[in-house]
Amino acid sequence: MLELVTSDFENETDLDDVIPASLNDLLARVAEGDQVAFSQLYDQTSGRVLGLVRRLLKDHAQSEEVTQEIFLEVWQNAQRYDPAKGSATTWILTMSHRRAVDRIRSSQSTRDRDTRIGLRDMETAYDSVSESVEITVEHERVGQALQRLTELQRQAVTLAYYGGYSHSEVAEMLKVPIGTVKTRLRDGMIRLRDELGVAS
Repeated sequence: MLELVTSDFENETDLDDVIPASLNDLLARVAEGDQVAFSQLYDQTSGRVLGLVRRLLKDHAQSEEVTQEIFLEVWQNAQRYDPAKGSATTWILTMSHRRAVDRIRSSQSTRDRDTRIGLRDMETAYDSVSESVEITVEHERVGQALQRLTELQRQAVTLAYYGGYSHSEVAEMLKVPIGTVKTRLRDGMIRLRDELGVAS
């Protein structure tokens, strides 16, 4: 946990004689858990980090939050810094850029998910009058097409499709062989398809 550290100079040191440590040295000391070094590192870099994050995120409150997360990450992962790969400033600003981009992607993902859920849950406009008119018109067309079938075909189709009877039950009711019922049904359906203009 970070604590506020105040520096007390026990000896009489003139502040002008104090040479500021390099960021690389400060980061090395932070890796050892030096809170004073972390405070100095923060003071020297926080403005640039916040500026970079603010340029990417635009929102000041989110920028401050991400900057806080960045410095927490610096504190926790300072031992991973390798001076051979680049300067401390580059390491911190790269981390800052990465964190800001992650926040942008997370925000975009959240917006996209909310949009998908909103669209899914949105009730589509439903016109019951229009649908009932379409159903009525279709029933009339089918009724007219049924009238154009032979009496035997109409009986078989009506019993099988409107009555819900099986082929064997239709054969028993009409007192004809089952093969005859199947033929009447097949011929009747072909003729209905042609009358209604349905493609096969």
